[in-house]
Amino acid sequence: MNLLSQPVAIQGLGCVGGFGQGGDAFIQALQKNVDQPQRIDQCHGDGQAYYPAFLAQTDGLDAFVAKRSLRRLDHYSRLALLGGCLALADAGIDAEKREHIGVIVASGYGAAATTFGFLDSVLEDGDHCASPTAFSNSVHNVAGAYLSMQLGIHGPNLTLSQFDLSVTAALHNAVCWLQQGRVDTVLVGGVDEHCAVLNYCYGRYFADEQIPQRIEPFSFEKQTAIPGEGAAFLVLSSNPKKARYGYIDALCGGHIESSGDTLIQRSPVLLGADGHRNTATWYRQSIGTPKTSCSHVYGSLPCGQAFDLAAAALMVRDQHCHALCSREEECAPIRQVTSVKCAADGQFGAVRVTRGFG
Repeated sequence: MNLLSQPVAIQGLGCVGGFGQGGDAFIQALQKNVDQPQRIDQCHGDGQAYYPAFLAQTDGLDAFVAKRSLRRLDHYSRLALLGGCLALADAGIDAEKREHIGVIVASGYGAAATTFGFLDSVLEDGDHCASPTAFSNSVHNVAGAYLSMQLGIHGPNLTLSQFDLSVTAALHNAVCWLQQGRVDTVLVGGVDEHCAVLNYCYGRYFADEQIPQRIEPFSFEKQTAIPGEGAAFLVLSSNPKKARYGYIDALCGGHIESSGDTLIQRSPVLLGADGHRNTATWYRQSIGTPKTSCSHVYGSLPCGQAFDLAAAALMVRDQHCHALCSREEECAPIRQVTSVKCAADGQFGAVRVTRGFG
């Protein structure tokens, strides 16, 4: 691992997914082993069988943002806004203290549902009658823009998309901003949404597979991925006194075959394995015992590592392994957790969360 010269404090976190809203709901779902997805009525219109998914609700967002400001926001932006609001509230940062916060949003799919909706309006009504609201909500940085505009954040704003490694890239940029002194606080996280086209793709790509009932992250020989959606954000600070959930003290990336030895450590490895067989080879090679996973609760989505980092922060705070463990014995007390996310080509990103440093 590449140790940071100045560890970054995790001041707060917020998440919303198929398990509910907030860190407490996330822990409860992990402890109760809640892993049953919903059956949804979304298909491509050609009669394909419905595919299960972990869907998230944004009820309660109006407690943070005025209802009239939410009228034109799509589901993707609402997810990001709710995750960001929960994180800032958890960090105790009120509206008067948000002006100089940086914002970094990571997403693999982006505003896919809205983008396809805009294309449908072009095909059905022509260019002159295409939906302007759908167009404005389909642009690359829409979620980050709404976070800044609705929450009064005037710091730098960035949106990154590197599919499975989007969250790792976002963390690298957040650490750079803090180390350079551009800002002293960064709201960083990931958001992805489910849509009918994704449901169709799952049904077609895995037509020869039995539809899974639950994600089995350690059954590397099986295809058990179930799509999910949601958002998870961290509030990072350069002030070590604000570390309510420990610190991010190491980052690394590369290819598993050439850099896998950097993952050797005594603490648990929180794998981003989410049931996709095409990444199984690489997760087998990631070193660290015991191996743990949380994907069976939030589903399969490119920004899943954002949820893993939230889980790592909660586990370090509680010194307890809330995640599903590959070994029967309990891996506690937890003082360090390394989140590892692998892409299909063997590239990986690793982020270590630790209880203390020095």
